[in-house]
Amino acid sequence: MLSVFSSPGHYVQGRDATAALGAELTRLGIGGPIMIVAGASAHRLLADAWERSLSEAKIEYAVHRSGGECTRAEIATITEAAQNAGSAAILGAGGGKVLDAARAVAEDLDVPMVSCPTTASSDAPCSALSVIYTEAGEVESYKLVRRNPALVLVDTSAVVQAPARLLVAGMGDALATWFEARTCTAAHVRNMRGGASTRSATALAELCYNTLLADGAQALAAVENHTITPALERIVEANTLLSGLGFESSGLAAAHAVHNGLTAAAPTHAFLHGEKVAFGVLTQLVLEGAPTGEIETVIDFCWEVGLPTTLAELGLADADRETLSAIATRATAPGETIHNEPFAVDAAMVLDALRTADALGVR
Repeated sequence: MLSVFSSPGHYVQGRDATAALGAELTRLGIGGPIMIVAGASAHRLLADAWERSLSEAKIEYAVHRSGGECTRAEIATITEAAQNAGSAAILGAGGGKVLDAARAVAEDLDVPMVSCPTTASSDAPCSALSVIYTEAGEVESYKLVRRNPALVLVDTSAVVQAPARLLVAGMGDALATWFEARTCTAAHVRNMRGGASTRSATALAELCYNTLLADGAQALAAVENHTITPALERIVEANTLLSGLGFESSGLAAAHAVHNGLTAAAPTHAFLHGEKVAFGVLTQLVLEGAPTGEIETVIDFCWEVGLPTTLAELGLADADRETLSAIATRATAPGETIHNEPFAVDAAMVLDALRTADALGVR
């Protein structure tokens, strides 16, 4: 099996980074017309900066206001709008679902994709993967596209205007990166791009975890006060770049499968991707029989930054066995990433791990 490392073509991050958008697109040879698929907050925060930067670069563009989801219907709507506008590139601006929808549209139209996240709430911006949801809010499938974004541009001036909960959710998503990467590497399974993990990918995944432990609490304090600090910049990089490269080029395992299982329970739909992934990390560690000290370190980190460690914190305080069994069954569906674990996993094992992780979180 060949080793494969996947990454975006160019990564730019920092205060007022949107001012450089036009120049960066020109440098990469990406011209107009560009379709900007924008979430409501992204449009509010960045519309003026897009006008200045793209006008200076003489790049034509149009804005399509996203519905905020990544469903097949949403993708079809954006695709039609982009075709009607004659778009030569798609720029996604907003949260993870907006970026995923824009990525899927760019793939369908065979044009470059530019990723401009306005939150650091997930590791979606750098990847060549879109998570498709049903209209009911359940994870339907993963859509692997051929190319990573040509450019990822992260304006931390916008990121610090988002609710602190979004940065915390990004830390929950990033928390899984190292644990899933080491599992996939040990199991010698294929990563998200169909190859073996490289040492570089594993090292980036571990750096992601160490950065969370070192800077998570300080970055949370910064975003709560809408300030940009070195710790905040490091956590934005961890949530976005390190986690994105680490998960895609190393692989996913039980933590994200448990997230997908949790989406089968309607009460969890009010919670963010990274919040559910964080509980998935605890479940994976229990499932793998990880040392108590390691589990306690993860729980302590979650408590420090406000990530859920119990089912009650995900809306499942009174979940009966039938509900938990449905979650476990969905998490172990054929093709799920939980089967990247280096041992056979079934729904009964996941049910027990869910309940034990919950008990540890309660303690």
